[in-house]
Amino acid sequence: PSHEHKLNFKNSKEACLSYIQDAMLQKQWKRAAEFLTFYIESLEKDFSRDYVNPSEMIWRIGTEILCHRSHSNMKEFNSFIEQMKTLGVKRYLKVCLEHAFHLLCNGRIDEAYQNLSVAESWRFGEQTAIQDKEMKLIRAYRGLLDYYSWSKQKNILLEHNQDGFEDLSVEQEMHSFFRKAAVNLKEIIKVPGVWDLFVKCYVDLLEFYGDHNEARQVLNEYAYNSKFPANPNAHVYLYQFLKRHGESKKSLISALKILHDIVPSHELMIDFNTMLQKSKKRKKRRLGLEVIFAALDYAGWKENVKAWSCLARQVKQIVISDKHLDWIKQEWNSRKDWWPAFHFSRYLAKRNWQENESLAYEKALVAGILLGKDCKYFKYVSHQGCKAQVKRFRILKKFVNNHKLVYLRISG
Repeated sequence: PSHEHKLNFKNSKEACLSYIQDAMLQKQWKRAAEFLTFYIESLEKDFSRDYVNPSEMIWRIGTEILCHRSHSNMKEFNSFIEQMKTLGVKRYLKVCLEHAFHLLCNGRIDEAYQNLSVAESWRFGEQTAIQDKEMKLIRAYRGLLDYYSWSKQKNILLEHNQDGFEDLSVEQEMHSFFRKAAVNLKEIIKVPGVWDLFVKCYVDLLEFYGDHNEARQVLNEYAYNSKFPANPNAHVYLYQFLKRHGESKKSLISALKILHDIVPSHELMIDFNTMLQKSKKRKKRRLGLEVIFAALDYAGWKENVKAWSCLARQVKQIVISDKHLDWIKQEWNSRKDWWPAFHFSRYLAKRNWQENESLAYEKALVAGILLGKDCKYFKYVSHQGCKAQVKRFRILKKFVNNHKLVYLRISG
């Protein structure tokens, strides 16, 4: 073919791909399928020497279209995927994994397991490093399905035990699933990466059989090994494990301290603040104040009554004891330019009062201390509370008025 012909062909291929992309973005799956058919047919007529294997593109686009076309059935999908497996040998294991995911999403667990088992026995040429990683993934997902079967057997066994009789065959089958799952799950979590689900399942297996030391070791490794990416969930799982096994407050605090450094807006910051506030050590109570202030910097926490209650309690304690006002001052200095509009506007006072009286109360206490008795939020909420003859709002108003000098000292 002439240079001009090759150029025209290349341009029409690229145009066809952009039409497919456009149709997919507009969720026009029938149109996308028609263009894909045209694209595949045009490739068959491509006699240029610089032929690039487009199987990955066809696989990814085709899968996406079939997943979204309402009338496409599992038989059609399976047939397409089987063709894709033979199209590109290097992608065989990836396609097998995707096939398994699709079967799982459609509740076909046994078929997914069968597919993964077939993939595991597949070999092609010399085992490359990439192939090795993909094979570990195949085994890991098979391990997850073995865990799922183990879990089902465990529930049957627990029900039987409640009825007062033992079922040896269920116990043996369950143990067989445990062995298969444990081997594959243990293998994948040695590889640096994010393996949340695999770690949780493996730890569940170990805990059920009372191997707490191994479970703790796995979780410590997952959370603290520097080869693994920083992962907040790793610290959450470790904290939950330590809490379940009644570990010391010191261990719990050190697990949550790292979580706070990575995700200051994590929901566990309430637990962290509560623990720190109860501490006899000044340094920890100081950290507790920092933790709750930091959490309330995030929009998702704006209406969290527990968080405002934690802050209100600690601020009130500091004001009454007249010690450590500098803690509040340090936290407030970096926030006084934006917190009043973010948390303490008259609009929010009105809305909070209508929707959640307890939230309005806690916020009004904090607002009154940080911004003084003339703060819009405090004025509106305390006025409404007193008008409604709610006793605690009368006490709140009196408390803020009695400590008006605190505001002057904090605002400097």
